[in-house]
Amino acid sequence: MKRNAVTCSRTGLLLLAVLTLTAAAPARAGTWVHGIEGTRGFQLWVPTGYQADTPLPLVVALHGCFQNPSQFAGLSRLNEKADAEKFLVLYPNQATFANPTQCWNFMLVLNQTRDHGEPALVVGMVEQVKRRYAVDARRIYVGGVSSGAVLTGTLLACYSDVFAAGMIGAGAMYKAATTISGTGFAMLFGSIYHPDDRGWDAWVCSGRPRHTVPVLVVHGTKDSVVSIVNGRQATRQFLQTSDYGDDGVANDSIRPVATQVTRASVPGGRAYTVEDYVYGGSLVARHIEIQGMDHAWPGGDSRYPFADPSGPDGTSIMWDFFRQHTRN
Repeated sequence: MKRNAVTCSRTGLLLLAVLTLTAAAPARAGTWVHGIEGTRGFQLWVPTGYQADTPLPLVVALHGCFQNPSQFAGLSRLNEKADAEKFLVLYPNQATFANPTQCWNFMLVLNQTRDHGEPALVVGMVEQVKRRYAVDARRIYVGGVSSGAVLTGTLLACYSDVFAAGMIGAGAMYKAATTISGTGFAMLFGSIYHPDDRGWDAWVCSGRPRHTVPVLVVHGTKDSVVSIVNGRQATRQFLQTSDYGDDGVANDSIRPVATQVTRASVPGGRAYTVEDYVYGGSLVARHIEIQGMDHAWPGGDSRYPFADPSGPDGTSIMWDFFRQHTRN
């Protein structure tokens, strides 16, 4: 390790790359790259066909409790989608010393603000990848499941200048709870805070930006861990955030009323409802409820925990939403 550092110390930038990414050169296509940002590790999937001169979208994928990046990748099959559609996937890893169950600590106030805690570590990982790989900075997305979904909400709220869109899967709205005991209540019954108030808080956390914050919310109607109320609150909260971002005031220029509702089903599987919120010709939010699904990733690989193979393909749903959004 010391010899490598000496060898690479010819330039400070190269030394930094060695210390933060385990690969000393751009990885082979279709491979894992491991790295560290502060006190957290991460895994990066570099898709088949990656070319250093062709900027690609980047998806940040946040695992849930009792998971790690490799397990979430297997559950979601996100790497296969990345190979097919050509995008990079960054998987931050929660450390067991920070949370023995590997849940993201979204309920701590430190992790609900900009430039602090776990959100700042994730954004630091994004910056590392941008320095090392060809990333289209206008097409950086974030999505997660369970605790990773709640952290996704924080990242969308506080870093809407970084992320073009996000997916909250079986999660909750921004600052749904600010204590451990409050988290337990919110998971069972929904947050005691009004989504419109948290919509304001989210807008402020990003510095009162003048743009919308596109969000996809997916939740099962029989979620026994995180009440379905949380998905509805998350949708309304980000619609309120976008209402502020649209023209700087809360004037219902973007309203919590679906402009289109469709129903579909998986052959031999679950039915689901899709509510779209289209304003100004743009899909600002999409809310999907999957009938009978518990706390799970829809369409996930059954070899992994928290999979519901009878649901629609959550990974395709997520990517189809993301690809419609580019940050100006």
